[in-house]
Amino acid sequence: MFPDESGNESAPHSGQNIGTGESTPLLNYLLVIVAKLRFRTYFNIGICTLVVRLVWDWRLARIYDSQEQVFDEVVWDGHRTTAAIIVRLHEIQTGRMTAEARILAERFPEHDLSEPINFSNWPELNIEEKKALEKATICIAEKSIIRASSEPDNRLDHMIRAVDDLRMTHNSLESHVVEWISLILPWVDIDYKRSEIMHSFSKSSDLKELAKMLGVESSDVSLNQQEWIAMRSLAKNVVAQELAVDDLEKSIREIANTHLPSLSLLLGPLLAAKLCSAAHGIGRLARLPAGTIQVLGAEKAFFMHLRQGTDPPKHGYIFQHPWISKSSKRSRGPIARMLASKAAIACRCDYFGGKPWTTKEIAEIEKKVGEIRSRR
Repeated sequence: MFPDESGNESAPHSGQNIGTGESTPLLNYLLVIVAKLRFRTYFNIGICTLVVRLVWDWRLARIYDSQEQVFDEVVWDGHRTTAAIIVRLHEIQTGRMTAEARILAERFPEHDLSEPINFSNWPELNIEEKKALEKATICIAEKSIIRASSEPDNRLDHMIRAVDDLRMTHNSLESHVVEWISLILPWVDIDYKRSEIMHSFSKSSDLKELAKMLGVESSDVSLNQQEWIAMRSLAKNVVAQELAVDDLEKSIREIANTHLPSLSLLLGPLLAAKLCSAAHGIGRLARLPAGTIQVLGAEKAFFMHLRQGTDPPKHGYIFQHPWISKSSKRSRGPIARMLASKAAIACRCDYFGGKPWTTKEIAEIEKKVGEIRSRR
């Protein structure tokens, strides 16, 4: 031990020469003074300057000089459990320093930061470290998947796409069944009774019963029993798809009213969920300008405008709102711009924790819609 300025003993510094028989009182005193000095990262050597760089991973931290030689090192000496490794990996992922890196950062306050991959002499993982790192990364991946799957944005996106696919399939199959019915029973008004045809067909046992349920005369067309069974099965699938769409839309409304309360009150939960899905989440939707929100869902028309010089789209999904769709063509553009700007504000209230909107705000916006219609 070496005495300091106050006469107390201090631990020897890593740079001190403690060889026996060579120490002198003056040398001891100088070493104590050096040990108390704050480390600096720029060392003047003649006309050259030695720059040190701080590098770390979850195992250790190092200080390298300009020649990529190890200048100082601190190794993690804690118990390497999976939970501890996960915490350290999370610190590195978020750009924070480990405890070892902070120690070296205090010693070398003017350091430069570098990635471990840039150094060829960075220590490789041994077998135990590889197993521990693999186990920790698997746990991180599992937690990330669970967290992502529980986000309302992702659930809404999947349900919106499922509804779109179901509607496409439903419309295609329904048209096939209706056209087949029109060939067998040409007296059926397929436009007026289109929704009734599927339910009647799925419940009927033969052609005469179907004609009676639809209120028309039966035909003398002879049908193969297998053909009747196949087409009735198709009609049952169409009805089942209708019920599936209704159930999905009910779930979408419940999630949207909770996840997007202000935007759902303004646009309706289904339209609010569509905009959220098109923007890939409420976070991105809240940061989009009103002009982009206005044309969400009209990407094809927008790129045709850029490539072929066609007229730019005035609205996308937002056109489905009755304030726009039931207005005259001259007033649709101004109403869409106004409604998109209000939708941007409502979405930001939902995402950033603002006060949820009430029917009072909706009534004021509806009043503005009426003013725009009156001017047009």
